[in-house]
Amino acid sequence: MLSLLQAPALAVLGALCVCGAVHLEQPQLSSTKALSKTARLECVVSEGTVSASSIYWYQERPGEVIQLLAYVLSNDTVRTAPGIAPNKFEVDKIPEASTCTLTIHNVEKQDSATYYCASWEGNYKKLFSNGTALVVTDKIHDADVSPKPTIFLPSIAETNLHKAGTHLCLLENFFPDVIKVYWKEKDSDKILESQQGDTMKTNDTYMKFSWLTVPETSLDKEHLCVVKHENNKGGADQEILFPPVKKVVTDIPCLKDGKDALWLQLTNTSAYYTYLLLFLKSMVYFGIIAFSLVRRTTVCSSGKRS
Repeated sequence: MLSLLQAPALAVLGALCVCGAVHLEQPQLSSTKALSKTARLECVVSEGTVSASSIYWYQERPGEVIQLLAYVLSNDTVRTAPGIAPNKFEVDKIPEASTCTLTIHNVEKQDSATYYCASWEGNYKKLFSNGTALVVTDKIHDADVSPKPTIFLPSIAETNLHKAGTHLCLLENFFPDVIKVYWKEKDSDKILESQQGDTMKTNDTYMKFSWLTVPETSLDKEHLCVVKHENNKGGADQEILFPPVKKVVTDIPCLKDGKDALWLQLTNTSAYYTYLLLFLKSMVYFGIIAFSLVRRTTVCSSGKRS
C-alpha cells in the first residue's frame, strides 16, 4: 500500500510553513477511523492568532491532484469549494486553543487521503502545513498496534574495519502504515542523517527498518531512534535507546577478549537475518499452498463438468 505521507507533487507541501507572522502545524501524523465514523483533524496556529487568520483545508489522494475542500476567512465566514458536498466537511476556529479543525462526516474509503491546512503569506503566496493522513478502514484492531522495536548494535568487526558502526532499529506489528522515524544523540535536538527502509505489510500490520551509521568518534555516545506513530502509548513519541558500543562490550564480565565480543555481535546479527529468512520462507510456502489449492479446485471443477 502506498503510504499516504509520501511527498506531494507541489514542492511546498510536506514542510512546515511560516505564513508571514503565522506558523501552522498539524500535530496528528495520522488518524484512523472506521467506516461511517467522524474524523476531526487539527491545525495549530502560532506566532499569530487563529482569529485573524484565513485557514484553507486541502485534500490529496495518492496519485491525484490536490484539491481545495473548504476554508474559513479572517472574519469567520466559512465557505465550501465548488464541487464539494456541502455537508461533508466542516471547518471551525477554536480561539482558546489557537486551533482550526476540519471535521469529515460519515467517512468512506475514498476519504483516505492526506489533508493539509494552509494560509496566505502576504497576498501572493500560499504555504502549506505538514499534513495529516486519514486512514479509513473496515477493520479496527483490538490488540496493541503500536510499533514494537528490536535493536541491533554494530559488530566489533564492522567498527574495526570501517571505523564506524551501524545501529539498526526494527519496528514491527504496527497499524496504520503511516510512521515517522528519525535519529538523534541523547540530550541533543539535532536530527542525524539516517536511512529508511520501505514500510512492508505483514498480514494485517506493518514493519519497517531504519538504520544510523555512527562514526568512530561517536560510538561511545548514546543514540535515540525516535518513532512517531498514531498508536504510541500515551500519544508520546517512542525514544528507543541505543547504548554506547564500547560500554556494551566492557560492561559484560564474560567478554574477556575480542573473540567473545565478536561472537556476541555475530549472534545478534545472525538472529536478525534468521528472522528475515524465516519470514521470506513462510511467504514462499504460502504461495505454493495457495497455488496448489487453486489448481486442485480448477481440476475438480473440470472433472465435474465432464
